[in-house]
Amino acid sequence: MTILLSDPRVAAVPVHDDGEPLVALDPAFGPPRALVREGVALRLAAARDRLPAGVALRVLEGHRPVEAQRAIIARYSAQVAADRPGLGAAELARLTSRFVAPVAVAPHVAGSAVDLTLVDDRGQELDMGTPVDATPEQSGGRCFTAARDISAAARAHRALLGEVLGPAGLVNYPTEWWHWSWGDRYWALLTGADAALHGPVDLAGVAA
Repeated sequence: MTILLSDPRVAAVPVHDDGEPLVALDPAFGPPRALVREGVALRLAAARDRLPAGVALRVLEGHRPVEAQRAIIARYSAQVAADRPGLGAAELARLTSRFVAPVAVAPHVAGSAVDLTLVDDRGQELDMGTPVDATPEQSGGRCFTAARDISAAARAHRALLGEVLGPAGLVNYPTEWWHWSWGDRYWALLTGADAALHGPVDLAGVAA
């Protein structure tokens, strides 16, 4: 059964932040030069080395400020509520968390998560079944990592992500094939770690 980020078990995981700094990913991961915790960057580099020739990881987003997270929550929550009149608050929060995490447990806010895809040696994105950030509604559920209503090529490419990122220590959020994290509360719950290694990071306190 899929564990969503709104699950109380995620929020119950303690956070013992190890103070690991945010670092910009090297240009080989794409122009955004996303900021991530140093341990995430090292694990992405290890995963990249496991890819077959002609295929690369393209990271589209890493750390996300709290204000940006709240804005995404508000926007998507309003969409879900409009699509389902009469939805209770608890169910609205659960459905919203399929696409965006509550701020308190959000892996992006902690610098622990990346949104990524695969590209070829010309920098063209491979067929992954949906665009990155496609909502469950927009994609008819094809954004779920294990969705079957996608092409054979897309299934193979998603499997390849798992084959390189899983052994590097990252975990996937199963409602978003593109979302992988390490060191956050969700990672700790799935891996059985005693505590999360990373809590929210305020960019105002990070040196330029």
